[in-house]
Amino acid sequence: MPIPEQFIDELVARNEISDVVEEYVHLTQKGGNLWGLCPFHTEKTPSFSVSRDKQIYHCFGCGKGGGVISFVMEMEHLSFPDAVRHLAKRVGMEVPETGGSDEGRKRLHRVLEANKAAARFYYGYLGSPGGEAVREYIAQRQISPKFATRFGLGAAPGEWDAMTKALTAQGFSKLELIDAGLAVAGKNGGIYDKFRSRLMLPVIDVRGDVVGFTSRILPGLEGAKYLNSPDTLCFKKSQLIYALNFAKATKRPNLILVEGNIDVITLHQAGFDNVVATMGTALTADHARILSRYTKELVLCYDNDAAGKKSTERVLGILKNADLTVRVLQLPNAVGEDGKPLKQDPDDFIKRFGPAAFEKCLNGSAGQNDYRLDALAAGADLDSDEGRVAFLRMAVETVGGLESSIEREIYGAKAAKTAGISESAFHQEVERWRKNRAWQAKKKEGRKAMAPAVNLQPRSRELRYDNVRSARAEEGLVRLVLLDSVLFSRAVIEPEQFSSPVLGKAFRLLRDRHERGLSVSLPALEGELTGEEMSHLVQVAAQPESLAYADRSMADYIETIQAEAAAREAPKDENALLALRERQRKTMEDGQ
Repeated sequence: MPIPEQFIDELVARNEISDVVEEYVHLTQKGGNLWGLCPFHTEKTPSFSVSRDKQIYHCFGCGKGGGVISFVMEMEHLSFPDAVRHLAKRVGMEVPETGGSDEGRKRLHRVLEANKAAARFYYGYLGSPGGEAVREYIAQRQISPKFATRFGLGAAPGEWDAMTKALTAQGFSKLELIDAGLAVAGKNGGIYDKFRSRLMLPVIDVRGDVVGFTSRILPGLEGAKYLNSPDTLCFKKSQLIYALNFAKATKRPNLILVEGNIDVITLHQAGFDNVVATMGTALTADHARILSRYTKELVLCYDNDAAGKKSTERVLGILKNADLTVRVLQLPNAVGEDGKPLKQDPDDFIKRFGPAAFEKCLNGSAGQNDYRLDALAAGADLDSDEGRVAFLRMAVETVGGLESSIEREIYGAKAAKTAGISESAFHQEVERWRKNRAWQAKKKEGRKAMAPAVNLQPRSRELRYDNVRSARAEEGLVRLVLLDSVLFSRAVIEPEQFSSPVLGKAFRLLRDRHERGLSVSLPALEGELTGEEMSHLVQVAAQPESLAYADRSMADYIETIQAEAAAREAPKDENALLALRERQRKTMEDGQ
């Protein structure tokens, strides 16, 4: 059976939303609400609001909203039942046995258990005669036994089903191994190992669970060089950061982001326990938000080749509005014995020059604005007028995009000096660029304001209104009953008459709770609504509504909803529609 609604009501009541949110977000009182930087998208001006009165949160920037349970679901990437358990543990409550609805949690538990068993299998195989080739490769990469053990390195056998046989013998089913991404279904109903003849690196999340694997094929063998677990119940590449389970405990003032998993291990071995990497995928906004929870300064240290520099530029764009100070550590160019430049990654650099040299580079790492201007200058022909103009055009855009006038002053002076022009001339161009950008933004807002029907629509395309006039009245009715549930006794209308499915659903759920004496609030509906539905309803609830003339307002809303419902049901009966409109007009006149 599902978690009892009475338990959910008590859980929500005992987990004050502002206390929970402040465990993740710094909040400041402003007016009747608390405000902070949104944890779900990158921003520098707070648009994230928490209402103690309504026990909801709402971001006016990205549109996300909900109650305390949905907040924990979003922040911790949990299912509804697991978020309930998380909050219950927080306040010392015991979740009632939920029977069949617990299936998802049991399935996740088995996936995690399978991953742990696989990690033990690969680790054990590394020490066996069959793991000799992987041991030789680990030695070749100069990874010590201590750090091979610390990171749980293992070896995948070359046989098709060695691991699956070992784990099925331990009681894991074929489906569980496929669920965990450890096995692949064969054509004849059998399964075979996902990873074969590889160095295995378990991926451990910040809670200490093995959630998946990354791997490298041995030199000389055919196949993908690097291979990760597929996305599973617990392995999401866009939300995982390799070695964050170790780096989160660093005493250093920052985190260093590199490209490769071997780079991470080599640098940790060299004494840099603050190094992390993404899971074989480009940095995402989700990664940026996760990193900002553990550090205030992020140092990018990508390979020093063209691809690495391109990746650095792309990541700087993503981190532009993150709540992080960003620096760039550019590894110096190295030259081989043949006089040709060598590609150099952190692993190469540590082995060639040692930890002290890397520390020196780290201390001299450049801020992201210095890096951008230096990169622009390095790619420009500053000896020609055309080259200087091209550099200045890009530098004006780079400096003009800075929100701080102090930063514009400092970096503008640097760009002007690089191009050999006066600071005043450069700053004039920056101000002209900013005014033009502001004008373009104002024009865009103006065009948006000219389409009010679009502005009244929900953000989610799946929730768009077919009848805006009726939906606005439906929104008003939902707001009224949320403010005073006693109004349900006088709200003579059926949810089926609503034009918006999500508003009709919310009205029905709230009315049902009122009739059963349960809490009538949006947070109480979180187990019944999708994230998009909850976010939209929070946005609806955040709009102003007064109880001063509640009965009259409710009558008007209901009249509009029923009129539009009648029009939908009998669009050809113009006389009936006109009669209904006339009744509406008279009702309004009588109330004046």
